[in-house]
Amino acid sequence: MKLVSIYKYSLLLVLLVFGSVSLNAQQWSLEQCIDTAQVHNKNLQMSRNNMLILEQKEKEAKANLLPKLALNADYRYYTDQPTQLLPQSVFGGPAGQFKETRFGVPHNINANIQLSMPLYNAQLSSAVDNSKIASELTELQYQRTAEQVIYDISNLYYNAQILHHQLSFIDSNLVNTKKLQKNISLLHEQLMAKSSDVSKVDLQIEQLNTQKEVVRSRYVQVLNTLKFLMGLPQESSVSIDPTIKYQVKQEYASLSTIDIRQARIQNRLISAELNTIKYSRLPTLSLFGSQGTTGLGYDKSPDQFLKFFPVGFAGIQLSYPLFQGTVTKHKINQKKYELKNNELQISLLSEQNLMQVDNAKMQRQVARKSTETILLQMRLAQSIYNQNIIQQKEGTASLTDVLLADNALREAQQSYLNAIVEYLKADLEYKKLTGNISVIK
Repeated sequence: MKLVSIYKYSLLLVLLVFGSVSLNAQQWSLEQCIDTAQVHNKNLQMSRNNMLILEQKEKEAKANLLPKLALNADYRYYTDQPTQLLPQSVFGGPAGQFKETRFGVPHNINANIQLSMPLYNAQLSSAVDNSKIASELTELQYQRTAEQVIYDISNLYYNAQILHHQLSFIDSNLVNTKKLQKNISLLHEQLMAKSSDVSKVDLQIEQLNTQKEVVRSRYVQVLNTLKFLMGLPQESSVSIDPTIKYQVKQEYASLSTIDIRQARIQNRLISAELNTIKYSRLPTLSLFGSQGTTGLGYDKSPDQFLKFFPVGFAGIQLSYPLFQGTVTKHKINQKKYELKNNELQISLLSEQNLMQVDNAKMQRQVARKSTETILLQMRLAQSIYNQNIIQQKEGTASLTDVLLADNALREAQQSYLNAIVEYLKADLEYKKLTGNISVIK
């Protein structure tokens, strides 16, 4: 009796090259997905904008060291002239007595150009250094965001590949089960099989159809999330490459992670801010000058006039803070405590990273061994299934035995795929913790 054709996945699963679900969309490799996200991902775009913002702030800090020019002009009309007190002794009167008098004219016009330039200001110079360090922090934040995008897209891509192959398995099993249904129905018509046997196969088909709908729905959801991270519109068509590239990965050099590098740069920034506060105790020296004109006018008869007179001066200003309460002292103490916390954080992150790297390395080794073990189980399941097919032809195995062997084989196939992807995910986590995730191969 001709029954289900023998599964031919053993060698194919070792190579992990499977047929793909029919989708009318161009296939995207993992590298293409990551490259697209580098350009279109909204989080990365915002991180790049933050880098540009810090670049402008650095230029702003440098610009504070440049000379400043200001144009000033004002017009005043005095409805009441300012009153001054003059000693009467100036005019020959008694000493100690004063006379009220008013000076000036009602119309006053002033226009001048003022120049100011810091000659020495330690705080302004320190602010330039602070902005440079802040720019380094922002660049590291961009790298952190990029690493997270790579990590998330890679995980989604692996999940999509698993679901893709689940659909392939289900379609293949549906084809074989329907052939089995046809053969069992013919045997039932010839009174050589029970009606319960037909029902068992019918139930198997219904279960496979339901499973197919669930898996397809999950597959679409994963692709939608992948498109979102790539920065593509949801209506765009994306299909992943179903070929799972499995190979035992080499060891990675342990590099400094983003978290540790950020903490170290934060240490530099806090130290620079501490110096800036200390510099507030130092004197500042500035150059200033003004050149302009003053206009005086009188609008009463008989002597109406409006005259302009030049005014100009230049000078140097020295400012030295003698006492500012205890504000500066408290600010310095705050920064010192921040430095201590930062040093503790660097130590904590380093110890935590060592622990996580060891765990991730162990998890990757376990995943690799699990993959090898499940491959042997899958080959054994294939052998058992083949034997059941032969035995059923000879009449020594029941339909139930064939269905059970079929289920065991399908579960072994799926377990093998899951083990492969778990290994790839463990390797991805190991890459991330050793600072190598930005290199995807």
